[in-house]
Amino acid sequence: MSYERSVSAPSHELSPETVWHIQMPQIRFGRDATDELAFQLRDLGVEEGAHGLIITDETLSDIGHVGRVETHLEDAEFAVDVYDESEREPSIADIENCLAFVRDEKGEEGYDFYVGLGGGSCMDTAKTTRAVIANGGGPLDYIAEPTGEGKALDESGPPLVLMPTTAGTGAEISPVSILSVEEKEIKEGISSNHIRADAAVLDPTLTTTLPPELTAKTAMDALGHAIEGYTTHEYDSLLRPTDPRERPVYAGRTPLTEMFSEKAIDLLSGNVRKAVHNGDDLEARENMLQGALFGAIAGLTAGASLCHAMAYPVGNKYHTYHGETIAVLTPASTLGYNAASDPERFASLARRFGVDTTGMSTNEAADALKGEYIRLQRDLNVLPSGLAELAGITEDDVDWLAKQTVDTQARLLRCNPRPVTEEDVHAIFTDALYNWEP
Repeated sequence: MSYERSVSAPSHELSPETVWHIQMPQIRFGRDATDELAFQLRDLGVEEGAHGLIITDETLSDIGHVGRVETHLEDAEFAVDVYDESEREPSIADIENCLAFVRDEKGEEGYDFYVGLGGGSCMDTAKTTRAVIANGGGPLDYIAEPTGEGKALDESGPPLVLMPTTAGTGAEISPVSILSVEEKEIKEGISSNHIRADAAVLDPTLTTTLPPELTAKTAMDALGHAIEGYTTHEYDSLLRPTDPRERPVYAGRTPLTEMFSEKAIDLLSGNVRKAVHNGDDLEARENMLQGALFGAIAGLTAGASLCHAMAYPVGNKYHTYHGETIAVLTPASTLGYNAASDPERFASLARRFGVDTTGMSTNEAADALKGEYIRLQRDLNVLPSGLAELAGITEDDVDWLAKQTVDTQARLLRCNPRPVTEEDVHAIFTDALYNWEP
């Protein structure tokens, strides 16, 4: 039992984990589920006349999604304000701007309820804002040392409902909020069950306006969650904390997360081509949103690993979309380097992706998975061929990226099913420069 493989608290006896648990928001899913948002809020104890805040972005205001939600809540006798200045890949400053809005409008007590509407950035802004208002101070107080103060969140705050308009990030059920710390060119997470939403309302009709490029990018993030969750450590190969309160939110795969991973991969790989090339295909959109939810339940419970750890330095330095960063890194990291951790498991994934593995050895089938994944990306025709095309990244940039990954992403690297050194990460970044000839 290697300590380095533990995702548990640092002070404990070296005994294997024997317990797993899962914690989820209430989930409401289906076409026009938006029309049940008020019912969901009442189910969480929000009373008629309560004053809430919708946290979203300008694009969703412009295309009408915000107005639809706002009208529904007002018709249900709720008072509603709108903050539509959420930014992509929110920074500490972006969160502080939202906090200032809340405090200017409602003081230190904040609103009676919150609704986060949008992609992962809007939802993470809503999650962080609600939690910080409830606990006081600012976001850096709750980011781990040495970047932040490392304080624990003690309160969740008033009800928060998240409504994704993309099928990918999983932020609607995640216990983590990811923020950019621009002056350090890093991303940090606030990780706590107190940051998790109380409910998620997933309505595929809110995703039909997503353009092909963003549909593909967010889908690759969802597939990343499902694949990483399926191939990470089993929960009982990790170490058990002496205090259950110290059990991490990323705690290894379980029989439950495996089932969700498998269904997510089926739904996402089987529908992403349709959703990208015909965005009005509501059945495909519904399957994608459901697949993204299942992938998040799997990957954001079992734990994201190497690919996500490598993606954060890239996204923070080059301001790339998270989903497309995951897309270009997955072949070299999850499907390349990590395949050696359990070739049979990766061979089974190849069959789930539709690869005919008849006559192949286990290792050959595992290798074929990487090729099939790249073929899927190429079929979508909107994703970059590698880090070079993604952001002009060259071999000269790889030293910094590898060092940043190892220095700043220990939380995710501990989840990886294969031990990783800085030299390993350097080689994986180099491999990911070109997944195919552009």
